[in-house]
Amino acid sequence: MTATFSQIFIQVVFSVKSRNNLIPQENLEEVFEYMAGIIRNKGHKPIIVGGVSSHVHAFIGFKPGGSISGLVRDIKNNTTNFINQQDWMTDKFSWQNGFGAFSYGKSQVDQVYNYISNQAEHHITKSFREEYVIFLEKFGVDYDEKYLPPEIE
Repeated sequence: MTATFSQIFIQVVFSVKSRNNLIPQENLEEVFEYMAGIIRNKGHKPIIVGGVSSHVHAFIGFKPGGSISGLVRDIKNNTTNFINQQDWMTDKFSWQNGFGAFSYGKSQVDQVYNYISNQAEHHITKSFREEYVIFLEKFGVDYDEKYLPPEIE
């Protein structure tokens, strides 16, 4: 075979480091667009980047040959610098260590897209930590509670 063909869908989820670091609501779309640009520049397809002021969901058409950890590292590093340059908050912005990465099939793309696009409504009744545990359990991921994101919502 002379070419590589793939269809890999990954949802990446990560949170801000502390309550003082919450991304201002009025700047969320700009941050999400910036992240989508990073994903695109790394050769992947940003299907949707969304979330709320405390955390981000990035749904990505992932190209083989890359590293999910490397992509998340680049997203976090570049957006940290971008947000701090904007001077939107009094404290220095940073992301929590770690992330979740969950894979999906083509038939689930619309469902995941809708889930991410409705994050604000979803988090009226559920905290990020609760949401994250649901993901871990749904996907059968073993975890230690001491490494879960803090309750900040």
